[in-house]
Amino acid sequence: FAYGTTSENQHFGTVPNPVAPGRVAGGSSGGSAAALAAGLAEAALGTDSGGSIRIPSACCGIVGFKPTHGLVPLDGCFPLAPSFDHAGPMARDTAACARMMEALAPGFEPAELELGDLEVGIAWTEHADEGVRARVQVASEHFPRRRRLELPLAHGIGPAFRGEVADVHRELFLEHSDSYGRNVRLKVERCLALTEAEYERAAAARAAYREELAEATAEVDLVLTPTLVCVAPMAPTDEIALRDKLTCLTLPFNATGWPALALPCGPAEDGLPASVQLAAPPGGDARVLAAGAALERALSPD
Repeated sequence: FAYGTTSENQHFGTVPNPVAPGRVAGGSSGGSAAALAAGLAEAALGTDSGGSIRIPSACCGIVGFKPTHGLVPLDGCFPLAPSFDHAGPMARDTAACARMMEALAPGFEPAELELGDLEVGIAWTEHADEGVRARVQVASEHFPRRRRLELPLAHGIGPAFRGEVADVHRELFLEHSDSYGRNVRLKVERCLALTEAEYERAAAARAAYREELAEATAEVDLVLTPTLVCVAPMAPTDEIALRDKLTCLTLPFNATGWPALALPCGPAEDGLPASVQLAAPPGGDARVLAAGAALERALSPD
């Protein structure tokens, strides 16, 4: 059901993290990220409703791209929260993600640019652990035209997400609740307990957040943030307790439908990979991928 951030599954076990033994691979697309990190695949697909492409990409030190909402068709994907749901490519470098987008999104045309072509806003670094923050800061310094942005996080929007989950699972859960793993069952029960008033307030907060983010970023071409506030957490873990920490910097771009790229940017705490997130307003997919490719070259000049 794509409703988890660590890929610890009651039915099938825990996805191992090839670059960080004993740590979670991230989720929900942790299998794709782990397969790429282990060299078992050249490219993979992921889905992302609150960070499920970017979280495992960050944990496993690979590249993951969440396109503009609706750009990549979701035919054949079981929904989680439809207006938050995205599908996109995962790979070991940005160029492979761009090539996949040409196949996944009819009419997608890749772009090329230099880091100096963009006005970049830096945000949310204060939320990250020291090592992650330092690596993201170094990555940001490769953009000659950069400024600090004060961006809000997506507070108060969770009930809008949960209301959509409730609508998806209502009938299925009624018939098959005993087959749901404990982690997912607890979350679905919380979704089903949501009131209409709670949902409506959150939907209004989401609409206001879209406008607020657009206004705050009106003078930049790209937003740069950490992907996660931390490196891959230890396993096993309490995913429900950890969930908000892992999604706090990724969910905003699901709430708004912006394209967002997770890109490894060097070792942080315990020598584990940090990840930088690049995002732009809807339709800026080619710009985000081109910026990611240019930053990748700058971070790995050899």
